Amino acid sequence: FMQQWFAYSDPAMEEALHDIPLVRRFAGLDAAVEGMPDETTILKFRHLLERHGLATAMLEEINALLGERGLILRQGTMVDATLVAAPTSTKNRDGKRDPEMSSTKKGNQWYFGMKAHIGVDTAHGLVHTVVGTAAKVPDVKVTDELLHGDEDEVHGDKGYTTKARNLSASDPKRGPLWCFPYKRRPSEELPEWKREINHRLSQLRARVEHPFRVIKRQ
Repeated sequence: FMQQWFAYSDPAMEEALHDIPLVRRFAGLDAAVEGMPDETTILKFRHLLERHGLATAMLEEINALLGERGLILRQGTMVDATLVAAPTSTKNRDGKRDPEMSSTKKGNQWYFGMKAHIGVDTAHGLVHTVVGTAAKVPDVKVTDELLHGDEDEVHGDKGYTTKARNLSASDPKRGPLWCFPYKRRPSEELPEWKREINHRLSQLRARVEHPFRVIKRQ
């Protein structure tokens, strides 16, 4: 957790455990009676979590604890995604290109890698769901996987807007309010009131950006 929160590399995490008493205390380590894990041990531990899918189980346990303490209100979710680029030479154990990775175009630039999709509690900005896909998977295809099911509102950018899921089509009696921006039709300008709503929605979505700053520093 500390490595994620403070964007420590493996060597920096090892150094922090040696030099910062509060970091050791949080990790439950005592330098007087036991050795500190080195960067290789930290790397192997992270790979162990990934190999056995333990990161998802840990996130679920943390979310349950936060929910019990009222730190996740479960009233609304913000959804977003970011590309996690990898070298095009990335291979799996069979020496082939990893099938979980793909190429995609963003703007005028091509990327190869994966995409991280997250669902974030609107009240506190805490991540409650993480889904990884190939980079080419459209954001809108993963929307349902990012919801916990008790939302009153769902926020996201234009990539999540569909005919059935937008502000105009929302029906509180049948599901959450889909707070996705209005899209401008070709050769048409949005009326001022729609532009104002889009602006306010973008301010609310700023909460979802912090987790991605952490991811991109890894």
